[in-house]
Amino acid sequence: MSMKIRLARGGSKKRPHYSIVATDSRMPRDGRFLEKLGTYNPLLAKDSEDRVKMNIERVQYWLGQGAQPTDRVARFLEAAGVREKTVRNNPKAAVPGKRMTELTAKKAARNAAPAEAAPVEAAADAE
Repeated sequence: MSMKIRLARGGSKKRPHYSIVATDSRMPRDGRFLEKLGTYNPLLAKDSEDRVKMNIERVQYWLGQGAQPTDRVARFLEAAGVREKTVRNNPKAAVPGKRMTELTAKKAARNAAPAEAAPVEAAADAE
């Protein structure tokens, strides 16, 4: 059985509240879970103590049983000092898409054309 430690969404529309749960990976996101390990309230300030609450002992138990945390839960565990910080690298995230690259090239060409004509006009004005 493949175990996950992940977030289960609760709360009303546009007012999310998440439970940190240990569950079988085949279960739905908000479906059946084995144990509730904590809570996460993204509406609170980032420095608030109540934003993320976890039962660290139970989380370590499930990690010992082979449960894999999702990316967001892994970040919570890194902040709590339970897991080693992993290096994340996505170099393609900052690269603009094809359309934006074309638009940037057109804009650069358009800006370069008046810049070339400007010195000629300035020289004519100087005479």
